[in-house]
Amino acid sequence: MLVLLPPSEGKASSGRGAPLKTESLSLPGLTPAREAVLGELVELCAGDEEKARDVLGLSEGLRGEVAKNAGLLTAGARPAGEIYTGVLYDALDLASLDAVAKRRAARSLLVFSGLWGAVRINDRIPSYRCSMGVKLPGIGALGAYWRTPMAEVLPEAAGDGLVLDLRSSAYAAAWKPKGEDAGRTASVRVLHAPTRKVVSHFNKATKGRIVRSLLTAGAAPKGPAELVDALRELGYVVEVEPPTGAGKAWMLDVLVDEIH
Repeated sequence: MLVLLPPSEGKASSGRGAPLKTESLSLPGLTPAREAVLGELVELCAGDEEKARDVLGLSEGLRGEVAKNAGLLTAGARPAGEIYTGVLYDALDLASLDAVAKRRAARSLLVFSGLWGAVRINDRIPSYRCSMGVKLPGIGALGAYWRTPMAEVLPEAAGDGLVLDLRSSAYAAAWKPKGEDAGRTASVRVLHAPTRKVVSHFNKATKGRIVRSLLTAGAAPKGPAELVDALRELGYVVEVEPPTGAGKAWMLDVLVDEIH
């Protein structure tokens, strides 16, 4: 099972670890693209601060993120699972998983990123600020930029097993499974059952709990139908929309009564 996650806007500090080594990151086929985005971002943020803030869509209160990005080449690096914080990652709570569940997480979780393309949770990265919606001056829109390298690398990472897609739309645009990969993909959204609406904070928290539940239970669904069974056994209320044709993904709605 490969679980596709969005990153978080909020991130922990880089810490005092050794600096980033792009060649050490998972999915080495993405290295040239990562280095191109990294170089462009560092150059942008080392120059005109106001221009960088405008390009990155940062408020006055986030001005310090520009300087942080300018120092990415020398900043300390930590496992991505420690860098990403926020609602989904708080609910997932990787640090409290037992050793077996942590090994499952290292194998199965893939976090999408405007800067790195995608990383595994044990990949060591510095704290940064660069969403998939950013349009860098020399590269253009990152969502479009990542499509070609992702299309070359991600099918191999997905293998022949289930792909559980929990990404938001901006990050989903960077790689859309096609053909047989799409038929093995289940995209999940979380709905507040009484209103049938997506509530952003609750959507993220529930997705984090879903991943944690699967990891701690040792669930290993081989495809979308088995995933539905596994989620229902774990107590989730799931509605299913099977693929409407070849090359289409499964759509799963997880319904939750309480917003917390």
